Amino acid sequence: MVLKIYSNYFLFLFFILISCKSEPEKIAHDSVTRNAIIDSTITALQKKLLAQQIDSVFSKTKFNGSISVVQNGEKLYERENGLEDFKTKAKLDSNSVFAIGSVSKQFTAVMILMLEDQGKLNTNDKISKFLPEFQNKQFESITVHQLLNHTSGISDLGNGLHSKPGKEFNYSNKGYRFLGEIIEKASGKSYEENAEELFGKAGMLHSSTANVFNGDHFAGAYLGNPSRFERIENMPKRLSNKEISVAAGGVLSTVNDLHRWNTSLYSGKILKPETLKKFLQKSSENHHAILGKVGYGYGIMINERKQPSYFHSGYVKGSPSLNIYYPETKTSVVILSNIADESKGKNGFFVPHKEVKKVTEIIENAVTDLRKEMLK
Repeated sequence: MVLKIYSNYFLFLFFILISCKSEPEKIAHDSVTRNAIIDSTITALQKKLLAQQIDSVFSKTKFNGSISVVQNGEKLYERENGLEDFKTKAKLDSNSVFAIGSVSKQFTAVMILMLEDQGKLNTNDKISKFLPEFQNKQFESITVHQLLNHTSGISDLGNGLHSKPGKEFNYSNKGYRFLGEIIEKASGKSYEENAEELFGKAGMLHSSTANVFNGDHFAGAYLGNPSRFERIENMPKRLSNKEISVAAGGVLSTVNDLHRWNTSLYSGKILKPETLKKFLQKSSENHHAILGKVGYGYGIMINERKQPSYFHSGYVKGSPSLNIYYPETKTSVVILSNIADESKGKNGFFVPHKEVKKVTEIIENAVTDLRKEMLK
């Protein structure tokens, strides 16, 4: 699909390059005017490509969910398709609230770093400083840093260790549950109170945690497909259970709120520049079951290809999600759904998310190259 996009549009991109590079220069020598024309031309091209390619993902996969792309505050693409509630037949819209699964981890990581900025903890602290149950020989060397980048060795199964702390990457939801407890100990406030303050700082108007959600438009999670489905009961409260935990996967949000989050976080509104750099620094590496080899920072995955991006997938039963940010172009991509056919496996029901990631990545590469050429 990616190669098809490239082959179909290369000549068109080249034509735009030639025409838009020369015409503004004929009209005026004003570089500001020329740059504005270039930007508007490229933006129009992006919108056309995104509409064609992502609409195709919707039609091919019968995707039930919301997909939205925003660049520098301008909406390049947004579409909702399908149902918010399969029983009442209420339709999804831009206000639909989804369970975002492990996308929640970046909020937990940011709360930890905010507490570090306030001098209430240090990422090099031993977790036993905050959680007395870890004051034994097996766990005493584990640090906050190791919980953040999944190198603590803590196993999600049983009470032992996968590996020696600091030795290797082992994805651990339980580790993020412990980070939530550390946030409460270090701040003297509940996780929910910390989260509410963070949502406010980011301008997120419709986001919440599973424990306190009492709003409308909840896209309740389902298994199966729109014609044969099974509702996941006790949503979203079940996300606060110990087996999942709010800190690891219990944040609820909308496409627009996640755009606000991406913009606020990566523009430096939430963390100090040096702290944001620490959040994004690759300190471990993972072979993601769906997205392949990725770097990992603090609650965030890192794509170090030609067009760098920061992202995280999320899944709690019935709710697959993916949140992506391309820093070079300040482009935010959010893909949320409220139904999953688990008989297909994660690689099956994450197909729309993977396809949209491929589409946006290739378009980002193309328009970035195009802009550089046009501005020569």
